[in-house]
Amino acid sequence: MSGPVVLVVMGVSGSGKTTVGSMLARRLRCPFHEGDDLHPQANIDKMKAGNPLTDADRGPWLELIADWVDQQLDAGQSGIITCSALKRIYREVIDRRRRGVVFIFLDGPQKTVALRLASRHSHFMPPQLLQSQFEDLEPPAPDEPAIRFDVDAPPEQIVDEVIDKLGLRPE
Repeated sequence: MSGPVVLVVMGVSGSGKTTVGSMLARRLRCPFHEGDDLHPQANIDKMKAGNPLTDADRGPWLELIADWVDQQLDAGQSGIITCSALKRIYREVIDRRRRGVVFIFLDGPQKTVALRLASRHSHFMPPQLLQSQFEDLEPPAPDEPAIRFDVDAPPEQIVDEVIDKLGLRPE
């Protein structure tokens, strides 16, 4: 790829977004942002209480994700950000320029992801909300700038494949 690119590491909670995203950022020597850190407190409180977010809840958060993406591209710099990006309409908000963004879709069976989520203790997303995320998930369509990776693959392998498939090199 020529020019800056922002990789949006996407998938349901527990799919490995933070692990893969932070590894990609280290390998590519570019900024990394944990998209969950941009959630308003009301969203975090709602999820902690076991209530799934609505499209209206996610709207302001997605705008902040898109703003971060735009800031990177405006600075002529690549970057990595995590975001569930469950629906096409969410990805359209994030990729509002229709250039410079590639979604790295971490996909896998609900059972596998549920086991990962159950072992995670430092996150506000309770395991009982995983079902609602799978219900909302619209895998990227062929016309979207996205590449699918299986969550069963080791994170190092996913990172290597992302770099190879996109022809990325450290900045």
